[in-house]
Amino acid sequence: MRPHIMVIDDDEKITSLLRRSLAFEGYEVTTASDGAEGLRLLGQRQADLVVLDVMMPKLDGWEVCRRLREAGIVAPVLLLTAKDEVQDRVKGLDLGADDYLVKPFALEELMARIRALLRRRPEQSEEDGRLRYDDLVLDTGAREAIRGDRRIDLTAKEFDLLHLFMQNPRRVLSRDQIMERIWGYDYSGESNVLEVYVAMLRQKLEEQGGKRLIQTVRGAGYVLKGDS
Repeated sequence: MRPHIMVIDDDEKITSLLRRSLAFEGYEVTTASDGAEGLRLLGQRQADLVVLDVMMPKLDGWEVCRRLREAGIVAPVLLLTAKDEVQDRVKGLDLGADDYLVKPFALEELMARIRALLRRRPEQSEEDGRLRYDDLVLDTGAREAIRGDRRIDLTAKEFDLLHLFMQNPRRVLSRDQIMERIWGYDYSGESNVLEVYVAMLRQKLEEQGGKRLIQTVRGAGYVLKGDS
């Protein structure tokens, strides 16, 4: 199936250009002229990638990105922004965006960034309900992990934690983001519970010499990636 890309931008010239250019490259394209319309369309049909303008009426791109992540939509988000201030770029990335491009942009660079973001997605089959990364497979139906030819029994929380990582490969997840998604806002248990669960999950995944996939990013959080 062709990757489905959602373009959300209130500039008709840009949406028209991207619709034609992306379709020419073989992508399926849906466009929205404001953030509210984009959220409505994404609620009706998932996208493989979202190209999102920051400065829009009704809902700006930052708010759209925040709502997408709160809704559990993990499609890569590429922000288009006229602002090149560091704090603006940091704000977008902190809200869950994967990349950004400053306007005016070269179409060739936009296409290259889209290709790069799509390559980062886990291989997911909707038919068998499995997420794949490197030699690791997560069976969401059976709620178990498979590494190579070895099946790994996971507790409920271990599964939820690994599922979150598998949905966000190569994206650094902060401690607060993980705690919020897995344990919820009202969690009042041990303060080191995340570190304990990451250690237990690593032990199970790395048994029999498997290379480390869940990496610690000092001062930032954790990331699922194949190289240490």
